[in-house]
Amino acid sequence: MLTCGNVEEELAGSAKATPAESDKPKPKSPKTSAMGNIGNTHIHIDYSSPSVRGRVIWGGLVAYDKVWSSGAHKATTIDFSNDVTINNTKVPAGKYGFFTIPGKDQWTIILSKDWDMHLADDYTQANDLLRFKVKPTKLNEPVESLKYEVIPSNDKSGVIKLSWSDLSVSFKVINN
Repeated sequence: MLTCGNVEEELAGSAKATPAESDKPKPKSPKTSAMGNIGNTHIHIDYSSPSVRGRVIWGGLVAYDKVWSSGAHKATTIDFSNDVTINNTKVPAGKYGFFTIPGKDQWTIILSKDWDMHLADDYTQANDLLRFKVKPTKLNEPVESLKYEVIPSNDKSGVIKLSWSDLSVSFKVINN
């Protein structure tokens, strides 16, 4: 089972390559972003998007019960242009590290005041601004590449959703 620190190595193709294979380009996890507005709050999520490529993701590439950077390479970041409320906690405008702890039956969502790090290598719970539990949802159609979405419900609230492989997790954001 791989820990979050091994995800980048796995995604970069850390297996021993034969000389012929070493000439082939290694699979990449492209840097991308998701953004949207909930009311007058702009939400911007930067992440690297790994693909499934036939691998076991949950409990395999991404270990259960370990902090995951919720993407590949650098830690995923989320930036709020205005104050918001998440899980009854006021989150000041600004940029945060977005981490999760995937579990078989529930996940922990984490916003960290420390956002500039490689994967979760330097993650420390002491820097958490917010930490709460959500239940994953089984997807009807698999998602090949990790995807984030900012989905407005109305002018006051919306949802941030992460989908990959056969699962998604989401949580409500209230515009203050």
